[in-house]
Amino acid sequence: MSIIKITLPDGSDKEFPKGSNPLDVAKSISEGLARNVISAKFNDTVIETVTPLTENGTLVLYTWNDKEGKKAFWHSTSHIVAQAIEELYPGAKLTIGPAIENGFYYDVDFGEHTISDKDFPKIEHRAIEIARGKHDFKMRPVSKSEALSLYKEQSNEYKVELIENLEDGSITFCDHDTFTDLCRGGHIPNTGIVKAIKILSVAGAYWRGDENKPQLTRVYGISFPKQKELTEYLELLEEAKKRDHRKLGKELELFTFSQKVGQGLPLWLPKGAALRERLEQFLKKAQKKAGYEMVVTPHIGQKELYVTSGHYEKYGADSFQPIHTPKEDEEFLLKPMNCPHHCEIYKTRPFSYRELPKRYAEFGTVYRYEQSGELHGLTRVRGFTQDDAHIFCTPDQVDQEFKNVIDLSLYVLKSLGFENFTAQVSVRDPHTPEKYIGSVDNWEKAENAIINAAKEKGLDFVIEEGEAAFYGPKLDFMVKDALGRPWQLGTIQVDYTLPERFDLTYKGSDNELHRPIMIHRAPFGSMERFIALLLEHTGGNFPLWLIPEQAIILPVSEKHEKYAEKVLKSLENNEIRALIDDRNETVGKKIREAEMNKIPFMLIVGENEEESNTISVRKHGGDDLGSIIVEGFVDLVAKEISSTLKSFKINV
Repeated sequence: MSIIKITLPDGSDKEFPKGSNPLDVAKSISEGLARNVISAKFNDTVIETVTPLTENGTLVLYTWNDKEGKKAFWHSTSHIVAQAIEELYPGAKLTIGPAIENGFYYDVDFGEHTISDKDFPKIEHRAIEIARGKHDFKMRPVSKSEALSLYKEQSNEYKVELIENLEDGSITFCDHDTFTDLCRGGHIPNTGIVKAIKILSVAGAYWRGDENKPQLTRVYGISFPKQKELTEYLELLEEAKKRDHRKLGKELELFTFSQKVGQGLPLWLPKGAALRERLEQFLKKAQKKAGYEMVVTPHIGQKELYVTSGHYEKYGADSFQPIHTPKEDEEFLLKPMNCPHHCEIYKTRPFSYRELPKRYAEFGTVYRYEQSGELHGLTRVRGFTQDDAHIFCTPDQVDQEFKNVIDLSLYVLKSLGFENFTAQVSVRDPHTPEKYIGSVDNWEKAENAIINAAKEKGLDFVIEEGEAAFYGPKLDFMVKDALGRPWQLGTIQVDYTLPERFDLTYKGSDNELHRPIMIHRAPFGSMERFIALLLEHTGGNFPLWLIPEQAIILPVSEKHEKYAEKVLKSLENNEIRALIDDRNETVGKKIREAEMNKIPFMLIVGENEEESNTISVRKHGGDDLGSIIVEGFVDLVAKEISSTLKSFKINV
């Protein structure tokens, strides 16, 4: 009997008979693990729990609690839902059904059928019936001719197109119950593990994301191994709807969109513009302390600039089309990135090693032509402002500069109430070298620099292959909001490539020219996305130092308005943002509306307050702080703001 050696994630090795499967390995560890394992990865390839292992290799076992386990669970559910759709809507053509971050979707050509939320319950009911059958998911190889024959017989031109682009010998089908689907693999053992299924929504989606191809119906769903988990998730969704930044942005009069201006191009209203300005000033102050210099670059650049940087080759298809001038062969692009412009600023004069690092910062607006179906409020737009900076330094400065940027990023996140986050080190996918520019040696140096800095700063981090920028690896801050949803915000990148492409140099201590290393950095990421996330994280209850209106003065009647104006002037002299609600309405109604507008403090002034030269202070949420003098309120606000901004210091 042949023996194979299996290496587990903890580094231990175990021997098994050739042909054993991941489930056998799980049983050798514990019966509990064997009951819970639902997916596996062998030598970096996702496999089924019953796939025979025929060679030595590294095995990772996944349960529902693992990201990869959930991916297999949700992908398997997409097969179940696809079977239900196929049965309920004869003639519907299935295309693709991947797992996504939360759940799955299946793109379907429903033909003459139409589908709406009224149809969701019957799809869910049939899907659960199928799941309860405890049907095994079974993979099998098929020839290209056999696969084409099946889908041509079904008149499914979508599957035929997919198969025509596959190599013979690499094609597999997945079977369960009476259902067969073209699939690469990655399933749970059987349908019975799925206990709860919910169809969440439907949307239009072009086949293969091409606007020139047929529009399909994308059916979104999610599933869980327990009904209780689905119930909790749906409650979370309801809370998310209340916190939707598009809803809150409208209610709080922060931003809007206009079809005449164009999709994905936000218009900032006065309150939103003031909020943005405060965020900018907050970071500018921190950057100045950390040694950054502000620069300003144009909104456009010659096409040649982005050809040199490599952005045109990688992102040209996703950019706005070139702007042609009256001069022959002269083309400009709307700026997709700030970094090429900063490289040109660095090149304006020669630098000595004694003058480095140079830290150039800019709130630069960039433009990318996102597909209309992918636009979403402020989180996915076509024009956005990055809190961008680029540090040009010597090799021996990279480590400290990178750690300083980590400190700055942590200061930003913690000052704004984001305490729950992890760091993600995004590196190359070694299997797709064509996606990246630059030498392997420089990539290894950059990746090691980021990993070492993350370790030294004690960050909780994970390494993700294939998530690097095309010119270099990066450290992304993955933030969880108040609802537990992960978002990618701040980013730091080490880049050996652009300095080469732009021929950037500095004179070293040996009097020779050397190549600087470039660090890209954006603690907010983009102002638009950051504000959207901040809105949803806080539910519109911004930190006191940031909120557009910190207090509202509510005179009890018209005869108290002069005293209200006196209070307002005193607050403004102490840099507290306030306004007076002098409408002819009851104080009760004014309080209710101030609560809806999420104003932190309501200052009620009437006869008693005027006589005692005080204000009655009510906090947003209903806490009554009683009557205090204006100077006391000023101190209260100052202490609350100070405790927030000084809770974490920048380490420069």
